[in-house]
Parts: sequence; structure tokens; C-alpha cells
Amino acid sequence: MNAWAVVISDERYEAERLYHHDSVEFTGLEGPHRPANGDPVLVLVLRDGGSPLLVALGRVTPYGVEQDRDPDGEGPGALVVTYTRRVFDAPTEVHQLTLDGPLTPVDPATYRTLADLVGPPRDRRTWLVSLDLPIEAASPAEAVGIFWSYVRDLGPQELPAFVSPAGNELAMQAFVLGVEANQDPEEDDD
Repeated sequence: MNAWAVVISDERYEAERLYHHDSVEFTGLEGPHRPANGDPVLVLVLRDGGSPLLVALGRVTPYGVEQDRDPDGEGPGALVVTYTRRVFDAPTEVHQLTLDGPLTPVDPATYRTLADLVGPPRDRRTWLVSLDLPIEAASPAEAVGIFWSYVRDLGPQELPAFVSPAGNELAMQAFVLGVEANQDPEEDDD
């Protein structure tokens, strides 16, 4: 079994970081070498001309098996990578990898070494996520419609989502664009 490294764009990285997808789809990766179904994949991003950052691990999946794909795909011939470990919020710099383009074969020993840098998955826990907006409306149904319009129009760029561990609501933190954001206007005055 071969291993592979695939590079995503900065825009795709931001989209994958903000929205949870089970898989990512690539098109236009023609070349003499093609991953086989089940091959392990390192998902990388190149930021600011530095070393590649390892942002996820995955496996090649036959096209059409995973339905939660990025809609940019163009049909059969696309390479679908189903995530096995996502670390978009804590990427790891990988100096020891030389890339030949957007899709590069990687020897299995190098793959294992780099995959080990990601570490084991963190324990999953329950989080409470909320978005509270004061909305003026004539009825509850109208308020809900206006709420969803705000969410669609403003999105994660402007609306803070409030997150706390279940059972510890006092530890609530605000996040904008997937990053912790201070929402206390009194602290902004300092």
C-alpha cells in the first residue's frame, strides 16, 4: 500500500477549519501516479512560503461513497479523501517532506513518522454551542426566519458562537472564525 501527501489551498484550509466535513474532494490531480482506494493520505497546507503544515490524516475513498463532500467536485475522476484525524486548529510543521506538486507519493515509513506527529485523537466530550441574537419580530415564526437570515448573511465572519463544556457553562468562550474572540466591550476600552 502506498501513502500520499496532498496539498490544499489556503481557502480550502479555512473552509475545512470552519466547517466540519467528513471528507475532502480534489479534482485536476492528473499525473502518472494515482492513489488507490484505502491508501493513507497526509493532508497539507502551504502557508506563507514556509514548510508544509500537516492539518489532517485520511484515506482515499471511492468516489460517491462519502456524501458529505465539498461541492466543488466535478464528478468521477475526483480524488476523495475521508478524514481519519483532523488537526486543522493545531497543524504540525513538517520539514522532512519534499513535495512534487499538489499530489506526492510518500514512502510508508515517512508517512508513519509524520502521522505520529499528529498524536492520538483527543477524547471527545459534549460541548454546548449557542448563538443568541436579539431579534424584533411580530411573531416567534418571523423571529426564527429573521434569525436564519442573519446566520446565512453574517456567518462565521461576524457572528460569535458561544462554546462551553457541558456542565460548566461558566467556562463559556466566544469564537469568531473558529478562533477565540473577546466579546467584552469593557476590555476593548483598555
